[in-house]
Amino acid sequence: MKNIRTSNNSGFLKKIFIKLCRKLGFEIIDQNTFEVVTVEKKVNEELSLIGKSSINLPLGKVNITRPVKALDIIIRTCASVNMLTQNKSRLFGKEKIEYTLRTIRSLLNSTKANSQLEKIKINFKVIDHNSSQENLEKIDLVFKNFKINYNLINLDVHKFKDEIEKVNERGQEVSNNQISNMANINQSLIEAKSCEDLIYFVEDDYLHQRSSISEMIFTYERIASQTKSEIIICPADYPYLYTKADKTQNFLGQNYHWRRVEETLCTFLTSKKMIEKYWDKYVSMCKKEHAPFEKPMHDIYEKELCISPIPSLAVHFTNINSIFGLSPNVNWKKIWDENEG
Repeated sequence: MKNIRTSNNSGFLKKIFIKLCRKLGFEIIDQNTFEVVTVEKKVNEELSLIGKSSINLPLGKVNITRPVKALDIIIRTCASVNMLTQNKSRLFGKEKIEYTLRTIRSLLNSTKANSQLEKIKINFKVIDHNSSQENLEKIDLVFKNFKINYNLINLDVHKFKDEIEKVNERGQEVSNNQISNMANINQSLIEAKSCEDLIYFVEDDYLHQRSSISEMIFTYERIASQTKSEIIICPADYPYLYTKADKTQNFLGQNYHWRRVEETLCTFLTSKKMIEKYWDKYVSMCKKEHAPFEKPMHDIYEKELCISPIPSLAVHFTNINSIFGLSPNVNWKKIWDENEG
């Protein structure tokens, strides 16, 4: 009987201790059972709760004060143009539409990979320029196979053409391909005005890891809650970021390390608030071809936090020799094969 009373007393004290730890925000690991007793989960299980808390062992819990309510994924497509500014082939040497289809599949797979994403509203839009009817039907079939609704917007370049300076910052004539690209970006920014919360602007040659969307959502909530401000997330760990020894800051996300970056290309995630705050800067990129093209965005990163994951969550399938393309230390072939139709 004495042993039973001792066991009961131990159990009672353990419960009180666990409650106290929960209130203080500490996470306690039972080394015998490999269990985080404060949340009643194993260490290798997902501990964070979207919109509520971010738990990263052994650092404990971050209460989410900036929950994500919705995510709009805006995909800019143009299956008729292989490369915007180059004549070289992409890795694997396929037609452009194949990269577009695999990009969309990778995004759809990523939104299905974590059940917690069901708690937020995820919407898809495709802004297309000059793709054939056959290719548009292929895009439509991908969404149908996933049983996901989307909105297709056929880009009207002429609506924006007169606003675009015909000579760029380098004194060169702006190409028709670049004009259509600038118009597409402009249209995507206009679409962002009607979005509710986060917007992910995506080009159609970025293949994503299965965990990419959930990692970006969890990380946005965690870091925005810690910094008390909106942020920008670039999903790709670009090779060119390693060509200069820039000073940076390191952050912990859900399952990835993140670092501050001062440059990105035009695939990025941010909030509607950030787009509204820097509207003139973003739109200026659609009216004049800067050198580099993304310079207005880089100006924003001098004032606002922009982060990129290590290793990469998305791989830019451009020319393999380009410093703007394939991210280091990622199994590109695995991602390619995972998103085959």
